Order: sequence, then structure tokens, then C-alpha cells
Amino acid sequence: MTAHYVCYTADLLLATACIQPEEKTRLQRFVFRDDFNASLIGRLMMRRFVHLATGLAYNEIEFDRDTKGKPFLKNEGVAVDFNVSHQGRYAVLAGLVTTAGTATKCKPTKIGCDVMKIEYGGGKPLDEFFRLMTRNFSEDEWRYIRGRGDEPAQLEAFMRNWCLKESYVKNVGVGITVDLRKISFRLRTDTLASDRVVSDTTLRVNDEPMKSWRFEESLIDRDHCVAVSLENAPDEEDLSGNCFEIIDFKSLVEGHRPLLAIDENYCEGIITKEYKQKAK
Repeated sequence: MTAHYVCYTADLLLATACIQPEEKTRLQRFVFRDDFNASLIGRLMMRRFVHLATGLAYNEIEFDRDTKGKPFLKNEGVAVDFNVSHQGRYAVLAGLVTTAGTATKCKPTKIGCDVMKIEYGGGKPLDEFFRLMTRNFSEDEWRYIRGRGDEPAQLEAFMRNWCLKESYVKNVGVGITVDLRKISFRLRTDTLASDRVVSDTTLRVNDEPMKSWRFEESLIDRDHCVAVSLENAPDEEDLSGNCFEIIDFKSLVEGHRPLLAIDENYCEGIITKEYKQKAK
């Protein structure tokens, strides 16, 4: 599921009343309005996903964070895994229902996702930008990126590989702090689409094939690619249902029950935050 960022005052008043107190406090720390908006939408998407996936009432849903700061559903008796990402015009959530409280020997499926805007505005020539990013990709990945022909095609290949890496490291919880050259993807399908999921990309870590992983790629629109990483995922022949659904703010908050009172003072403080493009 994907959603555009909230920006209107009435929407802001409602949205900030529909999240947990500690989430509200955490969001207030963002310096820029862009980051606040995207993270707020992400919180609302988490609540919508859990409600639709488990049937829990909105006011019964409770999130907590693990030692690495990743949100998880605290409610007992149901198990879901989800991940949120945002960039450009979209916040994105990928989620699934896992098996809880059974004697199965199957490992639970874990999920990670990332979205990238396919653009470059760094000021330097693209080739110089690639040179500065050399240490973030394997030789095989660079061979694929640089072999894609013109600069737009090379940039798209670069963003796809970066999106895949982000989805993987977010899943395993290590962040972009490891040697990314040891995490090497092989793209077998050159073109992505918004109505089709590509799942034939493969991964090698420290030159070992990661056979228990599946990566699903698609476009949200022509300017945004998205990657979903799944560890221990069951085999699926038809992935057409895994395309992302774009929802607006009205659909996102439909059925929500406010957890907190409307806080005009809080929202007045948020409205004064600058957007990044205005802060340059």
C-alpha cells in the first residue's frame, strides 16, 4: 500500500489524534515537515494494515519498538510483519500475516521494503556521482549499471540496485553500515512496471547464494521504484496481487478511531516546520 503525504491542517489535526502518545512525541522531533509528514503517514498505514490483516479494532492496536528501534505489533494472539519506507511523493508499506503460536518448524517470513525516486539532482555529472558511490556496489552490479546504455537507463539501474540493498538491510536490521559490495544483486528482468511484479532477481552475500530470499520489484509510477525483500517466503505462482495500491488520505483514515484528543497547539508547532526544499 502507498499513500501521499498529508499536508492540510484539518488532516493534520485528525492524523495526530490517531496515533499513540509516544509516536506523537517521536514525530515532533523531526526538523523538517517533509520527514514529519512521511513518518506520520507511515504510522497511519501501519494501523490500517494491522486492522485489515487481523480484524483488530483501531483503538485496540498497540505498537512497540524492538532494541533496534523497529516497530512491531505488541498485541498477543496475532502475528504480522511489516516495513515502511518513504521517499519522493510516497510512503510505502509492505506487510504480511505470519503464523503465531503453532508447533510448525517453518521459520517465520520476514519482510523489508524500500522505495526510491528515480532521479539525480546532485549537481555533479552522473559518471562522477557513480565514481563516488563505487564502494556501495559489487563489480557485477556496476557492470550491469554501466552496461545499460544511456544515462537515464543507468540511473534507473542504479536506483533499482540501491532500493534492493535497502530492502535487504532493513529486513535483517543492520542498516547501511555493512560492506555493501558483499551484498550483490543480479537483475534478470531489465524493465519494471506498475502492474507487474518482478521476482527473478537473485542475491549473493559474501559470494554465497541466498536461496531462502525472494525479492519483488515494481514501479509505483514512472518516477518511483519499490523493492520488497522476503526471507523464508512461501512459494507463490501468482504475484499479481502483490502490486501496490495507492490510497489517499481519506481512505487511509477511514474507520480510524482517534486515540487522543485534538491538539491544536501541537499542530501549530508542526505547521511552523520548514520543508527541505525551502531550507536550502
